Amino acid sequence: MLRKTMLVLAIAAALVACSKGAKDAKPGADAKAVQLQISPEDLLTVQSNALASGPVITGSVQPERKADLRAEVSAVVLQVLKENGEPVKRGDVLVKLDETAIRDSLGSAEQAARASSQAFEQAERQVERLKTLRASGMTSLQALDEAETRRNNAQSEVAAARTRAVLARQQLQRTLVRAPFDGVVADRKVSAGDTAAIGKELVKVLDPTSMRFEGRVSADRISAVKVGQPVSFRINGYAGQEFRGVVKRIDPIANEVTRQVEVLVGFAPGAQPKVAGLYGEGRIEADSVAALMLPEGALTRAGDKAYAWRMKDKTLSKVDLVIGTRDPRTGNYEVRQGLAAGDTVMRNPSSSYKDGQKVEMAPARVAAAPAASAAVQGK
Repeated sequence: MLRKTMLVLAIAAALVACSKGAKDAKPGADAKAVQLQISPEDLLTVQSNALASGPVITGSVQPERKADLRAEVSAVVLQVLKENGEPVKRGDVLVKLDETAIRDSLGSAEQAARASSQAFEQAERQVERLKTLRASGMTSLQALDEAETRRNNAQSEVAAARTRAVLARQQLQRTLVRAPFDGVVADRKVSAGDTAAIGKELVKVLDPTSMRFEGRVSADRISAVKVGQPVSFRINGYAGQEFRGVVKRIDPIANEVTRQVEVLVGFAPGAQPKVAGLYGEGRIEADSVAALMLPEGALTRAGDKAYAWRMKDKTLSKVDLVIGTRDPRTGNYEVRQGLAAGDTVMRNPSSSYKDGQKVEMAPARVAAAPAASAAVQGK
């Protein structure tokens, strides 16, 4: 009986001790749960940047120098020497056409030119003989006139034959389609064996160093556009890259259907994209003001409202914001109220943050790696 009583007392004492230990550990556990550990990379300092304002411009990248080379003679394509994307120099042969029929025509025209020249020389000698005979009264005036007529006709035939020979020689040269300037082949339209009629498109060549932005601006905003204004825009296919340019020309006539005005923008030197036809969108910087800017990732939206998580004195606080316009160059938003320059906010806020939550800065982990490596080498 005594042993049972002592066993019950021991179990009761152990339960009391466990309960006490659990109560003592609870405050510490809650404190660690509330504490938020972050690194410097999680923070963002609010700064004042230039916010450009002006008309929106949309359009595409197009080369200033481009050529659609077409067949100038009717012939069969013998060979295509360049493929799409290959660089070419001025004068390089791009396409060879069959010259057999044209070379035969050239030979015939040259032979006709020689024959007509001989006929003209003979007619010229006949006129000179008749002039001598006429001076001595041994021939009639009518015979001399007829000889001069034959000579003039022969002279006309010489000119016509020579013209036909020149045209045939030009046609022969046109069987070799050459690059008009340095550039790249943009679009090959034919292959060996195709029949190229006169006017058929053979190949396109463009100069990638002459790219420009052909954009359009709404007519109701065209009064704010001036030649020489800077332009910033982004182009599909070049994600995250900003292009800069300058307004070079403003068309004097608006499109009758879209009521937009075409504006030509030249790229900054060395910043042209190499692909034509890409769509782009940007803004003409007609005016620029200083404003606080915040990336979209640092904003938290709840319906029509927006707020950010500011860290001050190692404490998080939820700050309501008044958001302005979005800068199309960077994608950042203007902050009109709620923050000041130099404030520190969370770069990518989490939905688990609480207003008034304490923050602890994580120790630097990058410096620990070299030390650990040195310790291993020391062993």
